[in-house]
Amino acid sequence: MRASFNRPMAARNDMMPFDKFHEECGVFGIYGQPEAATMAYLGLYALQHRGQESAGIATSDGVKLHVSRSMGYVADSFKADTLAALPGGAAIGHVRYSTAGESRLQNAQPFVIDCVHGEIAICHNGNLVNAEELRDELVHEGSIFQTTSDTEVLLHLYARSKAASVESAIINSVSQARGAFSLVLLTKDLLIAVRDPHGFRPLALGRLGDAYIVSSETCALDLIGATYVRDVEPGEVLIIGEHGARSSKPFGPARLAHCIFEHVYFARPDSYVFGESVNEIRTNFGRRLARESPVPADVVVPIPDSGVCAGTGYAEAAGLPMHMGLIRNHYVGRTFIQPQQSIRHFNVKVKLNPVRSILEGKRVVLVDDSIVRGTTSRKIVRMVRAAGAREVHMRISCPPTISPCFYGVDTPSRTELIAATHTLDEIRSYIQADSLSYLSLDGLLEAVGRKNGSYCTSCYTGEYPVEFPRNQQTYLQLALKLVK
Repeated sequence: MRASFNRPMAARNDMMPFDKFHEECGVFGIYGQPEAATMAYLGLYALQHRGQESAGIATSDGVKLHVSRSMGYVADSFKADTLAALPGGAAIGHVRYSTAGESRLQNAQPFVIDCVHGEIAICHNGNLVNAEELRDELVHEGSIFQTTSDTEVLLHLYARSKAASVESAIINSVSQARGAFSLVLLTKDLLIAVRDPHGFRPLALGRLGDAYIVSSETCALDLIGATYVRDVEPGEVLIIGEHGARSSKPFGPARLAHCIFEHVYFARPDSYVFGESVNEIRTNFGRRLARESPVPADVVVPIPDSGVCAGTGYAEAAGLPMHMGLIRNHYVGRTFIQPQQSIRHFNVKVKLNPVRSILEGKRVVLVDDSIVRGTTSRKIVRMVRAAGAREVHMRISCPPTISPCFYGVDTPSRTELIAATHTLDEIRSYIQADSLSYLSLDGLLEAVGRKNGSYCTSCYTGEYPVEFPRNQQTYLQLALKLVK
C-alpha cells in the first residue's frame, strides 16, 4: 500500500525520530455478520499499531457499497453515527502508517470504484515493485490516476480486464503485479482475500459463528471473539460468499519470503503470525542473544515496548533479573509543545523515563529489537548513564540492518542506516555503550524454526527475493536518495 510515486524526502522531526522501521498498513475483512461495520471497527482498533495515519471501512448491503475514510486514529475516525451509515453484513477495513510526504485523505483506503465488473473496494498491505512500470503503461493507454498509491494500479488493471467474472478479473489484474500484497476486496456480494505467492505480508483466516474473517494479525480475531482457522496461504485467492468459501491457487510457484521483521518488531506479541506465536519467537530471540553475547551484569532492562519479549528471554537464559528500568509514556500524541529553553534529550524523555532505583550503580544490559539510525539508542544510553548506571551494555535481538525494504515497510534510505556505513565498534562508540552485540542471522533464523528459505531477510543481507523491473541498479540507487 505504499504511496510510491513522486514521493519527496520525508521531513525529519527531532520530536519523532525515524529510528524504527514502520509497517505501512493493516487490513481486515468480515463476511456474514449483521454488525459488519462495528466488527471491522473493532478489528482495525486491534490493528492500530500497524498504521496511524488514516483509517477506512467499506461495507456492502447486498446492493451497493458504502465507504467512510478519515485521517487519524481509528477511535477518532468512527463514531456511532458514522458506523450506522455503513450498513450491511460484509465489510473491509484498512489502517495506514503515516509518512510525511503522502499524508492526505486522497491516499486513505479502502479505494472504491465502479466499472464494467461492478463496484469493488480494495485494501492492500504491501508494496508492488513494478507499480511504476505498470502505471506508466496505463497512463500511456489513457488511464487517469487519482492517487499516488501503488494500490490504484490494481484497480485500473481490474477495470480494464476482459475477464467474464469478478474472480477472473481479480486474478487477471493481480497476476500482473510483482512484490508484496495481502489484499482484501469487497463487491456487493463477495469478500475476496488474496496473498502474493511469496507470502511477504501476513493474512489470517478466522470464523465467528457463521461469519468469515480475514485479518493482518490474529489479535484482531481475539478482540471480537473469533477463532483462528488458518493463514490465507501464499498464492491463494479465497472467495467468500453466501455459499461459503472456496479457494484457488492461480499463480505460479514462488520462493517463500515471509517478512522476518513481522516477528522482530511489527506484529503485536499476542498475535500469531505466519502460524507462529510472536511472543514466543521474540522471547527465543532474547534467549539466543544471551547465549551468543553474554556479559557480566546485574540487571536486564528492556527498552519498552518492543524490547520486552527479547529482554525476558535474555534475562531467563543469562540467569539475571529483569526489571523495567525505563518507563514509557503511552499517551504521547503526534505533536508536542517544545520548551523554549533547551532540555537535554527532551524528545526521548517525553516518551521514556529512567527508574533511578533500578539503574543506579548497576551494570545494565539494555535489550532492544533493532537499531536503525542509532540516534535514539544513543540518547537512551546517555539517559541510563545519567540515572547512575555503572556500565551500559546494548544487546539487539536482530542482525544489523543494512538495506532498505521494498516490500511494504517504511524504512530509511541505505545511507541513513547506521549499520550500512559503520563498523560494530563505530556504532558502539557512537551510542556510547560499553559493549554492543546483535543477534546473528543464523541465530535469528534458528529462533523462528525455519532456517532455510522461508523468510525474507533482505534488510540484513541486501539480497532481494523479488527482482526489480527495468534496471535494478537504478532502482537501488533511487533507494539511496528517497526515504522508501
